[in-house]
Amino acid sequence: MVHRNKWRTGNSASNSTTVQDEPAQRELRFTTTRSEKSPLNLWRLLIGRPLRTSESAKERINPIEGLSALSLDALTSVAYGPEALLSVLVVGGATALNAMLPITIVIVILLAILVTSYRQVIEAYPTGGGAYAVSKANLGKNISLVAAAALIVDYTLTVAVSIAAGVGALTSAFPQLAPQTVPPCLAFLAILTLMNLRGLGETARVFLLPTALFIIGIYAVIVLGLIHPLALSAKDLTFHITSKTTQTLGILLILKAFSAGCSALTGVEAIANGVPLYKEPRVPRAKKTEMLLGLILGSMLIGLAVLANRFHVAPNATQTALSQIMAITMGRNFAFLALSIIITLVLGLAANTSFGGLPILASLLAQDNFLPHRFALKGERQVFSTGIWTLSFFSALLLIGVNGNTNNLIPMFAIGVFTGFTLSQIGLVVHWKRTKPSRWKRKAAINGFGATVTGVSTLIFLLTKFLNGAWLVVIAVPLIILLFLRIKNYYLRVSTSLQLGTIPSKPKSQETTVIIPISQISKLTQYAIGEALSLGQKAIALYVYNTDPTLDESQKLTPTKKDDLAKEWMKWNPGIQLEIIESDYSSIVKPIVDYIDQLRNSIDNQIVVLIPVIIPDKGRYRILHNQTDLLLSASLSKRSDLIVARAKYRLDRTER
Repeated sequence: MVHRNKWRTGNSASNSTTVQDEPAQRELRFTTTRSEKSPLNLWRLLIGRPLRTSESAKERINPIEGLSALSLDALTSVAYGPEALLSVLVVGGATALNAMLPITIVIVILLAILVTSYRQVIEAYPTGGGAYAVSKANLGKNISLVAAAALIVDYTLTVAVSIAAGVGALTSAFPQLAPQTVPPCLAFLAILTLMNLRGLGETARVFLLPTALFIIGIYAVIVLGLIHPLALSAKDLTFHITSKTTQTLGILLILKAFSAGCSALTGVEAIANGVPLYKEPRVPRAKKTEMLLGLILGSMLIGLAVLANRFHVAPNATQTALSQIMAITMGRNFAFLALSIIITLVLGLAANTSFGGLPILASLLAQDNFLPHRFALKGERQVFSTGIWTLSFFSALLLIGVNGNTNNLIPMFAIGVFTGFTLSQIGLVVHWKRTKPSRWKRKAAINGFGATVTGVSTLIFLLTKFLNGAWLVVIAVPLIILLFLRIKNYYLRVSTSLQLGTIPSKPKSQETTVIIPISQISKLTQYAIGEALSLGQKAIALYVYNTDPTLDESQKLTPTKKDDLAKEWMKWNPGIQLEIIESDYSSIVKPIVDYIDQLRNSIDNQIVVLIPVIIPDKGRYRILHNQTDLLLSASLSKRSDLIVARAKYRLDRTER
């Protein structure tokens, strides 16, 4: 039980000021320069100085930089797309491998349809969002959430798969690193995260050289293989059937091979999702990147398929199909080693595609109230830093969960992006039917064919990979959609409660009582009382006196004697009321909270608890103080019937 004795010295201060009439609205403009002049610290060194909005243009990208920033996922798919196709065809025996080229041609035709489609998406929906934006405009909210959830899953898997594939290639070259796969994966992820926090423009320019070397290297392999194949190791790499069971090359095997080979198309949608990242004029620049991607990727896929047929390349447990083609074409020399290293590097850098696409998608979802609004806010470097951090966090969890093993991720890969492909194609069909531009029937037919093919591929992916891990995607997508809806419902409740969209009645002022916990009379107390008088009409100084009889005065938390404090207060006469609380609690927090509860029951005023806090001239000295302000703030922070504030007194401050 808390016992209260009161000493009132001086009059209750009433602080009133005369305010001149001011305009109802004023526009203030500030130019911030402090952060630019502050000393460099480690974080500033890593991500760079804050950028003004006017400076954000230099972080925008051009069509060539778009290849390294948003297209590496698609371009590097030549390292595993043909491999996946061959892995299915090999079940049909040596003869079935001859079907690789015609199937690849059909895949490239689908690529042309997708590129055409996403160029249309870029023009019709230049704010980004890709399949989500198309689905929201043409198929309704629920379908658009399916597209968004599928893309989020795909983007997260893209980061994990790309980094794991790059590190996997590294551990193949250096087997001693194989037992420690996760740390290199996380280190690579950390580097990518920091680079994207600096800005996509810088990242794109850094990645431009390895991207160019990768493209030139693959074209060099194709050209050498077509016009002058050295075939230095062709005898060792020709196809031998190792499987004891074969299947007849039927429609089902062809469809499975086609679907597997379509994994080479992942990442085609990223440019349409990231249109806002381009320099003005954004739409033609983004469309140009999409066209470049289609031409480069399509020609590389066909070229590698021709060489795979020519050299009778088949899946090999110790060497990828691309590596076999390279070895036959140029031999195992310095050029082979250099290109292998470049491919390994670019495979890891392909994760950057997700860092360009997901933050923008998340910002659009946040604007529609399906994700926390923080995702729509840009950081100091004019990037959606919350989306970058979130993608990095969940990708890290995924890499740790599968121990950095690509094989555990591949079955889930591509399902999300092909779901997005299908929904965007269907959405465009509805768009053309509704708007009816010139030759709309032809456009709708092309998109309808694309939707059918990608939809069938998605179903085949699900059916053939369901037990191998695809079931996780089937579970994850509905859970993400449920999360979207829960967040949306919360924001609807907030909107109703705050009456957003309506003009409220004029605010009413109310009397304010400020409570200042003190331990003794000092300059800190003087400062806190001055701040309190500027905040409210009435201020109360509160002193808790420990009545524990087992302690002498020197051992108590508040050692000042109550009688001495009362006499000093009367002599000082600061103009506010002093309340002394006698308590047998060892902590002062509960007596203060109990006093506030009793005061709340007796008055209707606004109550402000102003806690005096010493700020040392050196941060390391903060631990030498008792931290009572933290305990009291924690006990009051969740209450909505009062305001908790701190009066911070700096030891090196000058007198006003």
